[in-house]
Amino acid sequence: MRYVGFACDFDGTIASDGIVSDEVLQALSRLKNSGRSLVLVTGRKLDDLLRVFEHSSLFDYLVCENGGVLYHPETRAMDILAEPPARSFIERLQARGVTWLDVGQVIIASWVPNETIILEVIQELCLDLHISFNKGAVMILPPDVNKGTGLTAALNKLGLSSHNVVVIGDGENDHAMFSICECSVAVGDALVSVKEHADLIMRGENGHGVVELINKLIENDLCETDTSNRISLGVQQDGTRSQFRSYDCRVLIAGPSKSGKSTVAISILNDFAEAGYQYCVIDPEGEYDHAPHAVTVGNQHYSPSASEIVSVLENPQDSVVVNLLSVPLDERPSFLSTIVSSLKSLRNRKGRPHWIVVDEAHHMLHPFWDQTLEPGWSEPGSVIIITVDPSEISTKVLSAVDIVVAVGDEPSRTLSRFAKAIGHQPPVTKPVSLGWGEILVWFRHEYGPPVKLTTRTLPVEHQRHIRKYAAGDIGVQRSFYFTGPENRLRIKCQNLFLFLQIADGLDAETWLFHLKRGDYSTWFRDVIHDHGLEIEAQAIEKNGKFVSG
Repeated sequence: MRYVGFACDFDGTIASDGIVSDEVLQALSRLKNSGRSLVLVTGRKLDDLLRVFEHSSLFDYLVCENGGVLYHPETRAMDILAEPPARSFIERLQARGVTWLDVGQVIIASWVPNETIILEVIQELCLDLHISFNKGAVMILPPDVNKGTGLTAALNKLGLSSHNVVVIGDGENDHAMFSICECSVAVGDALVSVKEHADLIMRGENGHGVVELINKLIENDLCETDTSNRISLGVQQDGTRSQFRSYDCRVLIAGPSKSGKSTVAISILNDFAEAGYQYCVIDPEGEYDHAPHAVTVGNQHYSPSASEIVSVLENPQDSVVVNLLSVPLDERPSFLSTIVSSLKSLRNRKGRPHWIVVDEAHHMLHPFWDQTLEPGWSEPGSVIIITVDPSEISTKVLSAVDIVVAVGDEPSRTLSRFAKAIGHQPPVTKPVSLGWGEILVWFRHEYGPPVKLTTRTLPVEHQRHIRKYAAGDIGVQRSFYFTGPENRLRIKCQNLFLFLQIADGLDAETWLFHLKRGDYSTWFRDVIHDHGLEIEAQAIEKNGKFVSG
């Protein structure tokens, strides 16, 4: 389920002249029973709302006073979300002739045309307050207090992301909560300015529009309407930005080793983090320790549990990187299936994580493992698969891919191998040469040939990557081991600095053993990802005369 949260305005939306019809109440009850969380967001004071609305228990939280007060109907707990109004301000307004004032815990309400005097008094007293309007009502509130901030406080209590919430309203003060939610809806008689900023507009007016929306949510979770945001993938030569859906999209990133796949992935993860989307990275080689807004679980010493991963993801502000260095290669496919099964359960409850990212996917989603793949992999939701070769990925997974991102020296060949793996004709492409930060992208379900894009590169992440390999700990499986002939030794080098130290004092027989096998250039190429070191090592290996010491 995508939209696990529902937020609505009161007056003019679920209520007409302060009355909520039986039809609307029944619809709200059905929505509640579907497993969704409901939040009512209103400009009314709490006591006023409870006096006219007897069914507050239908909602998990009430946001009152235009975002100033949060109320939990079940426990009757009330949180004041901002400073109360100053008595001197109220007295000055009354002295200036503003006789109708409705003073709440946070809000002060009046009517047009009193806004002129109100603004003058705010300036006279040098107060930090702002005025909000709603169909003739004038509301005075502290800065940064609105329906959006109040709804955010409620969602934090519920552990929900705003990307999994649909909101419906009708007036000016609903703009703030429209701006934070993935899907905003206007009832049929909403103000024109509200309709202009809504993703969807219902045909029915006030409560009838709410019932119309609820029926659609229960029937198909609004799947017939694409209201998802867009994530940037890169820029074409003419400046056109290419994007992909933030929901229900499957991306394959493929190309040879050290071709820039992780650079593309990190760029996308940064966009996810900036937009507030939660992700889970399956990281077999410890490459994503610095992924943005993410908590890393697991390392070369211990394997994380599915419950530990889910525990991190319960907080919608945190993403997670699952480090698999301690999980044996032959156990990773079943380990991944266990994780995916747990993530599916979390998605059913919370609608997240929004994205699952699997690096080195050929080790876990290879055709060999078709019989053990978690059934959900046929349609796992929004996912990014990263591999050296599409033909090394199960067709169960490949057949659902929407976008293929090819990197490296032969991008057209990568696209052809993908097409062959799923039994399709490859796209027609001209010879393409890719530089650093460039990708060739095939939008499978859109008309047109693959396009060449320039991605956003992140030099800071690249520097961290270099520092890690120079002096950090790259893990047990990626370290270089001096074993010598007949595996008599097992000297581990977990970074370049230690490699140089040990090599300087190593016996000639052990050094030459690895030199003749090409182990040094292979390590520099496949693990260190340093082309310059690889070339130098190959020259030494070819010459065969260099010894340590």
